[in-house]
Amino acid sequence: MNVWITVKSLGKRKPALAKQAAELPETTHTLRQLIENMVALQVKALQDKKQQAELLAYLMPDDIEAQGAAGKVGFGAVYNEGAPDLNSAMETAITAYEDGLYKVFLNDEELQELDNSVVIQDGDNVVFIRFTMLAGRLW
Repeated sequence: MNVWITVKSLGKRKPALAKQAAELPETTHTLRQLIENMVALQVKALQDKKQQAELLAYLMPDDIEAQGAAGKVGFGAVYNEGAPDLNSAMETAITAYEDGLYKVFLNDEELQELDNSVVIQDGDNVVFIRFTMLAGRLW
């Protein structure tokens, strides 16, 4: 099934990721499965990006302008040589959710319990909101 995914970060006006389509398996029936499937999609996208690395990278003026509008101009290089471990990445994402580092919304309703049944239909909107940790000193 196809759903629309948006990732937002508190304190920023623009979403970190624009609304993008994602193909989820029909067996996605809980928040835990949704998170695990999204992690699997991201790991696969990273692996595909590493395989498509160009030997001689260059940017055309239109590319520079489009990336500048998004806020970052770069060649899209992946500097981490190691391949991510899918199971470890899934465990980390679940732990981060349990620790409250991000929230998940399905069609404007917050999903709270990892193992409660969730009905996800074709064309639904899923939003991930990342929370930013504040750093500072105590005086």
